[in-house]
Amino acid sequence: MTRKKINGIAVFYGLMLREDTFLERHLKRIQEYAPGAEVVVIKSREEWTEAMTARSPKFEIFLGLFLNAWIAKLPNLKWAQLASAGADRVLKSPEIAQSDVILTNASGVHAIPISEHILALIFAFSRNLNNHMMSQFEGKWKRRSDITELEGTTLGLIGVGKIGEKTAEKAKALNMKVVGVRRNPERSSPFVDRMFGPDRLHEMLAMSDWVVVTAAGTSETDGLIGEAELEAMKETAVIINIARGSLIQEEFLIRALLEDKIAGAGLDVFETEPLPEESPLWEMPNVVITPHVAGGTPHYIDRLLDIFTENLKRYQAGEPLINMVDKVLGY
Repeated sequence: MTRKKINGIAVFYGLMLREDTFLERHLKRIQEYAPGAEVVVIKSREEWTEAMTARSPKFEIFLGLFLNAWIAKLPNLKWAQLASAGADRVLKSPEIAQSDVILTNASGVHAIPISEHILALIFAFSRNLNNHMMSQFEGKWKRRSDITELEGTTLGLIGVGKIGEKTAEKAKALNMKVVGVRRNPERSSPFVDRMFGPDRLHEMLAMSDWVVVTAAGTSETDGLIGEAELEAMKETAVIINIARGSLIQEEFLIRALLEDKIAGAGLDVFETEPLPEESPLWEMPNVVITPHVAGGTPHYIDRLLDIFTENLKRYQAGEPLINMVDKVLGY
Protein backbone atom coordinates (compact mmCIF):
# COMPACT_ATOMS: atom_id res chain seq x y z
CA MET A 1 0.00 0.00 0.00
CA THR A 2 1.30 3.44 -0.95
CA ARG A 3 1.69 5.68 2.07
CA LYS A 4 0.68 9.32 1.85
CA LYS A 5 3.69 11.60 2.29
CA ILE A 6 3.40 14.31 4.91
CA ASN A 7 5.22 17.55 4.13
CA GLY A 8 4.95 19.58 7.31
CA ILE A 9 3.59 19.34 10.84
CA ALA A 10 3.24 22.38 13.09
CA VAL A 11 3.22 21.86 16.87
CA PHE A 12 2.03 24.94 18.75
CA TYR A 13 2.38 25.38 22.49
CA GLY A 14 -0.70 26.09 24.59
CA LEU A 15 -2.88 24.42 27.21
CA MET A 16 -0.86 21.42 28.41
CA LEU A 17 1.67 21.61 25.56
CA ARG A 18 4.55 23.53 27.08
CA GLU A 19 8.32 23.55 27.13
CA ASP A 20 8.34 21.60 30.41
CA THR A 21 5.84 18.97 29.21
CA PHE A 22 6.57 18.50 25.50
CA LEU A 23 9.95 16.82 25.64
CA GLU A 24 12.53 15.66 23.13
CA ARG A 25 11.14 12.11 23.31
CA HIS A 26 7.73 13.39 22.26
CA LEU A 27 9.21 15.17 19.25
CA LYS A 28 11.16 12.04 18.25
CA ARG A 29 8.00 9.98 18.53
CA ILE A 30 6.20 12.24 16.05
CA GLN A 31 9.17 12.13 13.69
CA GLU A 32 9.23 8.32 13.86
CA TYR A 33 5.58 8.12 12.84
CA ALA A 34 5.94 10.73 10.09
CA PRO A 35 9.35 10.07 8.51
CA GLY A 36 10.38 12.76 6.08
CA ALA A 37 7.97 15.35 7.43
CA GLU A 38 9.31 18.68 8.67
CA VAL A 39 8.12 19.04 12.26
CA VAL A 40 8.21 22.61 13.51
CA VAL A 41 7.68 23.35 17.20
CA ILE A 42 6.34 26.85 17.75
CA LYS A 43 6.53 28.20 21.29
CA SER A 44 5.00 31.67 20.95
CA ARG A 45 2.94 33.84 18.67
CA GLU A 46 6.11 35.66 17.66
CA GLU A 47 7.65 32.39 16.53
CA TRP A 48 4.40 31.57 14.76
CA THR A 49 4.61 34.76 12.72
CA GLU A 50 8.15 33.85 11.66
CA ALA A 51 7.16 30.28 10.82
CA MET A 52 4.13 31.44 8.86
CA THR A 53 6.25 33.72 6.71
CA ALA A 54 8.60 30.95 5.69
CA ARG A 55 6.62 27.73 5.88
CA SER A 56 2.84 28.24 6.06
CA PRO A 57 2.09 26.49 2.72
CA LYS A 58 4.00 23.45 3.97
CA PHE A 59 1.89 22.83 7.07
CA GLU A 60 -0.80 20.26 6.36
CA ILE A 61 -1.09 18.92 9.91
CA PHE A 62 -1.41 20.92 13.10
CA LEU A 63 -1.08 19.76 16.72
CA GLY A 64 -1.87 21.90 19.74
CA LEU A 65 -3.73 25.07 20.60
CA PHE A 66 -5.42 26.20 17.40
CA LEU A 67 -6.37 29.85 17.01
CA ASN A 68 -9.27 30.54 14.68
CA ALA A 69 -7.56 33.42 12.89
CA TRP A 70 -4.93 31.05 11.51
CA ILE A 71 -7.19 29.08 9.20
CA ALA A 72 -6.92 31.64 6.41
CA LYS A 73 -3.12 31.61 6.66
CA LEU A 74 -2.77 27.84 6.27
CA PRO A 75 -3.79 27.20 2.66
CA ASN A 76 -2.84 23.51 2.68
CA LEU A 77 -4.04 22.52 6.14
CA LYS A 78 -5.79 19.15 6.00
CA TRP A 79 -6.05 18.08 9.64
CA ALA A 80 -5.81 19.76 13.05
CA GLN A 81 -5.31 17.65 16.18
CA LEU A 82 -6.61 19.66 19.13
CA ALA A 83 -4.92 19.38 22.52
CA SER A 84 -8.33 19.69 24.19
CA ALA A 85 -11.36 17.43 24.31
CA GLY A 86 -13.72 20.32 23.62
CA ALA A 87 -13.91 21.75 20.11
CA ASP A 88 -16.48 24.44 20.89
CA ARG A 89 -14.06 27.37 20.83
CA VAL A 90 -12.54 26.33 17.50
CA LEU A 91 -15.92 25.72 15.90
CA LYS A 92 -17.04 29.27 16.68
CA SER A 93 -15.16 30.22 13.52
CA PRO A 94 -17.34 29.67 10.40
CA GLU A 95 -14.14 29.39 8.38
CA ILE A 96 -13.25 26.26 10.33
CA ALA A 97 -16.76 24.89 10.87
CA GLN A 98 -17.51 25.09 7.15
CA SER A 99 -14.08 24.01 5.91
CA ASP A 100 -12.88 20.59 4.80
CA VAL A 101 -10.21 20.58 7.51
CA ILE A 102 -10.49 17.46 9.65
CA LEU A 103 -10.65 18.13 13.39
CA THR A 104 -9.69 15.49 15.93
CA ASN A 105 -9.85 16.07 19.65
CA ALA A 106 -8.15 14.77 22.79
CA SER A 107 -11.19 12.91 24.08
CA GLY A 108 -10.07 10.16 26.44
CA VAL A 109 -6.94 11.93 27.65
CA HIS A 110 -8.87 13.43 30.56
CA ALA A 111 -11.00 10.46 31.60
CA ILE A 112 -8.84 9.32 34.52
CA PRO A 113 -7.87 12.69 36.05
CA ILE A 114 -11.29 14.29 35.63
CA SER A 115 -13.17 11.28 37.01
CA GLU A 116 -10.84 11.34 40.02
CA HIS A 117 -11.42 15.10 40.39
CA ILE A 118 -15.18 14.51 40.33
CA LEU A 119 -14.86 11.95 43.11
CA ALA A 120 -12.62 14.32 45.09
CA LEU A 121 -15.35 16.98 44.95
CA ILE A 122 -18.03 14.48 45.90
CA PHE A 123 -15.98 13.21 48.84
CA ALA A 124 -15.36 16.81 49.93
CA PHE A 125 -19.12 17.25 50.35
CA SER A 126 -19.95 13.81 51.71
CA ARG A 127 -17.34 14.14 54.46
CA ASN A 128 -17.87 17.93 54.84
CA LEU A 129 -14.19 18.59 54.14
CA ASN A 130 -14.79 22.12 52.88
CA ASN A 131 -16.17 23.21 56.25
CA HIS A 132 -13.58 21.25 58.21
CA MET A 133 -10.83 23.02 56.26
CA MET A 134 -12.37 26.41 57.06
CA SER A 135 -12.37 25.44 60.74
CA GLN A 136 -8.73 24.44 60.39
CA PHE A 137 -7.80 27.83 58.93
CA GLU A 138 -9.72 29.50 61.78
CA GLY A 139 -7.87 27.35 64.30
CA LYS A 140 -11.17 26.06 65.70
CA TRP A 141 -12.13 22.53 66.76
CA LYS A 142 -15.65 22.03 65.38
CA ARG A 143 -16.99 18.51 65.32
CA ARG A 144 -19.70 18.29 62.68
CA SER A 145 -22.38 15.66 62.27
CA ASP A 146 -23.57 16.66 58.80
CA ILE A 147 -21.59 14.00 56.94
CA THR A 148 -22.88 11.14 54.84
CA GLU A 149 -21.87 8.00 52.95
CA LEU A 150 -21.67 7.50 49.20
CA GLU A 151 -22.64 3.84 49.20
CA GLY A 152 -26.24 3.43 48.14
CA THR A 153 -26.61 7.00 46.87
CA THR A 154 -27.42 7.84 43.24
CA LEU A 155 -25.01 9.53 40.85
CA GLY A 156 -26.63 11.22 37.86
CA LEU A 157 -24.44 11.88 34.81
CA ILE A 158 -25.37 14.52 32.25
CA GLY A 159 -23.35 13.26 29.30
CA VAL A 160 -21.93 9.74 29.23
CA GLY A 161 -18.88 10.02 27.00
CA LYS A 162 -15.43 8.82 27.97
CA ILE A 163 -15.27 10.99 31.11
CA GLY A 164 -18.79 10.05 32.16
CA GLU A 165 -18.10 6.38 31.50
CA LYS A 166 -14.95 6.39 33.64
CA THR A 167 -16.79 8.27 36.41
CA ALA A 168 -19.58 5.70 36.32
CA GLU A 169 -17.04 2.88 36.57
CA LYS A 170 -15.49 4.41 39.70
CA ALA A 171 -18.91 5.15 41.22
CA LYS A 172 -20.00 1.54 40.78
CA ALA A 173 -16.87 0.43 42.63
CA LEU A 174 -18.19 2.52 45.55
CA ASN A 175 -21.55 0.70 45.34
CA MET A 176 -23.35 3.78 44.10
CA LYS A 177 -26.32 3.61 41.76
CA VAL A 178 -25.59 5.35 38.45
CA VAL A 179 -28.10 6.91 36.07
CA GLY A 180 -27.25 8.93 32.98
CA VAL A 181 -28.53 11.16 30.21
CA ARG A 182 -27.09 10.93 26.72
CA ARG A 183 -28.23 11.94 23.24
CA ASN A 184 -28.85 8.31 22.28
CA PRO A 185 -30.14 6.43 25.35
CA GLU A 186 -30.07 3.17 23.37
CA ARG A 187 -26.28 3.19 23.73
CA SER A 188 -25.91 1.30 26.97
CA SER A 189 -23.02 1.22 29.42
CA PRO A 190 -22.01 -1.62 31.74
CA PHE A 191 -21.59 0.91 34.55
CA VAL A 192 -24.89 2.81 34.17
CA ASP A 193 -28.00 1.30 35.74
CA ARG A 194 -30.48 3.41 33.77
CA MET A 195 -29.93 5.58 30.71
CA PHE A 196 -32.29 8.41 29.76
CA GLY A 197 -32.65 10.60 26.71
CA PRO A 198 -32.45 14.41 26.93
CA ASP A 199 -36.25 14.62 27.12
CA ARG A 200 -36.13 12.83 30.51
CA LEU A 201 -33.44 15.02 32.07
CA HIS A 202 -35.77 16.27 34.83
CA GLU A 203 -36.70 12.71 35.74
CA MET A 204 -33.03 11.83 36.15
CA LEU A 205 -32.32 14.98 38.16
CA ALA A 206 -35.13 14.19 40.60
CA MET A 207 -33.63 10.82 41.52
CA SER A 208 -29.96 11.91 41.81
CA ASP A 209 -28.09 12.70 45.01
CA TRP A 210 -25.06 13.81 42.99
CA VAL A 211 -25.54 15.51 39.62
CA VAL A 212 -22.38 15.54 37.51
CA VAL A 213 -22.18 17.61 34.32
CA THR A 214 -19.82 15.94 31.84
CA ALA A 215 -21.50 16.85 28.52
CA ALA A 216 -19.69 18.60 25.69
CA GLY A 217 -20.09 22.34 25.29
CA THR A 218 -22.24 22.90 22.19
CA SER A 219 -25.01 25.24 21.05
CA GLU A 220 -27.49 22.59 22.24
CA THR A 221 -26.04 22.34 25.75
CA ASP A 222 -25.46 26.05 26.40
CA GLY A 223 -27.59 26.99 29.41
CA LEU A 224 -28.75 23.38 29.79
CA ILE A 225 -29.05 23.67 33.57
CA GLY A 226 -31.28 26.59 34.44
CA GLU A 227 -33.97 27.46 36.95
CA ALA A 228 -36.32 24.59 36.06
CA GLU A 229 -33.56 22.00 36.18
CA LEU A 230 -32.28 23.19 39.56
CA GLU A 231 -35.87 23.12 40.85
CA ALA A 232 -36.10 19.49 39.70
CA MET A 233 -33.14 18.47 41.87
CA LYS A 234 -33.41 17.22 45.44
CA GLU A 235 -32.79 19.84 48.14
CA THR A 236 -30.11 17.49 49.49
CA ALA A 237 -28.38 17.10 46.12
CA VAL A 238 -25.00 18.49 45.06
CA ILE A 239 -24.16 19.50 41.49
CA ILE A 240 -20.64 19.06 40.07
CA ASN A 241 -19.53 20.80 36.86
CA ILE A 242 -16.25 19.89 35.17
CA ALA A 243 -17.50 20.36 31.59
CA ARG A 244 -18.00 23.96 30.47
CA GLY A 245 -19.23 26.89 32.53
CA SER A 246 -21.75 27.71 29.81
CA LEU A 247 -23.78 24.57 30.59
CA ILE A 248 -25.04 25.97 33.90
CA GLN A 249 -26.83 29.31 34.11
CA GLU A 250 -24.81 30.78 36.96
CA GLU A 251 -27.43 33.33 37.95
CA PHE A 252 -29.93 30.59 38.80
CA LEU A 253 -27.27 28.37 40.38
CA ILE A 254 -26.30 31.15 42.79
CA ARG A 255 -29.92 31.74 43.67
CA ALA A 256 -30.56 28.03 44.25
CA LEU A 257 -27.55 27.83 46.55
CA LEU A 258 -28.52 30.94 48.51
CA GLU A 259 -32.10 29.72 48.94
CA ASP A 260 -31.04 26.16 49.87
CA LYS A 261 -32.85 24.74 46.86
CA ILE A 262 -29.84 22.42 46.48
CA ALA A 263 -27.22 21.45 49.05
CA GLY A 264 -24.06 22.49 47.26
CA ALA A 265 -21.95 22.82 44.13
CA GLY A 266 -18.47 21.65 43.18
CA LEU A 267 -17.31 23.84 40.30
CA ASP A 268 -14.20 23.60 38.15
CA VAL A 269 -15.56 25.71 35.27
CA PHE A 270 -17.48 28.98 35.10
CA GLU A 271 -19.33 31.24 32.68
CA THR A 272 -16.47 33.76 32.98
CA GLU A 273 -12.93 32.57 33.62
CA PRO A 274 -11.06 33.46 35.71
CA LEU A 275 -14.05 33.64 38.06
CA PRO A 276 -14.50 37.37 38.84
CA GLU A 277 -13.46 38.45 42.34
CA GLU A 278 -16.93 39.89 42.95
CA SER A 279 -18.70 36.58 42.30
CA PRO A 280 -20.73 35.51 45.36
CA LEU A 281 -19.63 31.93 44.72
CA TRP A 282 -16.28 32.66 46.38
CA GLU A 283 -17.91 33.30 49.76
CA MET A 284 -20.42 30.46 49.83
CA PRO A 285 -19.73 27.72 52.41
CA ASN A 286 -21.67 25.20 50.31
CA VAL A 287 -19.46 25.68 47.22
CA VAL A 288 -16.09 24.13 46.44
CA ILE A 289 -14.16 25.93 43.69
CA THR A 290 -11.20 24.67 41.66
CA PRO A 291 -9.71 26.85 38.87
CA HIS A 292 -10.34 24.71 35.75
CA VAL A 293 -7.72 22.13 36.71
CA ALA A 294 -9.76 18.90 36.69
CA GLY A 295 -7.98 17.61 33.59
CA GLY A 296 -4.50 18.09 34.99
CA THR A 297 -2.26 15.02 34.88
CA PRO A 298 1.46 14.30 34.40
CA HIS A 299 0.44 11.80 31.69
CA TYR A 300 -1.39 14.33 29.48
CA ILE A 301 1.12 14.63 26.65
CA ASP A 302 1.83 10.90 26.49
CA ARG A 303 -1.89 10.18 26.11
CA LEU A 304 -2.31 12.99 23.58
CA LEU A 305 0.57 11.54 21.57
CA ASP A 306 -1.09 8.11 21.68
CA ILE A 307 -4.04 9.62 19.81
CA PHE A 308 -1.92 11.74 17.48
CA THR A 309 0.52 9.03 16.44
CA GLU A 310 -2.28 6.51 15.86
CA ASN A 311 -3.89 9.09 13.62
CA LEU A 312 -0.59 9.78 11.84
CA LYS A 313 -0.51 6.10 10.89
CA ARG A 314 -4.11 6.21 9.72
CA TYR A 315 -3.66 9.49 7.83
CA GLN A 316 -0.73 8.14 5.85
CA ALA A 317 -2.59 4.91 5.13
CA GLY A 318 -5.73 6.75 4.00
CA GLU A 319 -7.80 5.29 6.85
CA PRO A 320 -10.48 7.08 8.97
CA LEU A 321 -9.02 8.95 11.93
CA ILE A 322 -10.05 8.36 15.54
CA ASN A 323 -11.56 11.10 17.72
CA MET A 324 -12.94 12.94 14.71
CA VAL A 325 -15.10 15.92 15.65
CA ASP A 326 -18.57 16.11 14.14
CA LYS A 327 -18.71 19.77 13.15
CA VAL A 328 -22.52 19.75 13.18
CA LEU A 329 -22.91 18.22 16.65
CA GLY A 330 -19.88 20.12 17.97
CA TYR A 331 -18.03 17.18 19.51
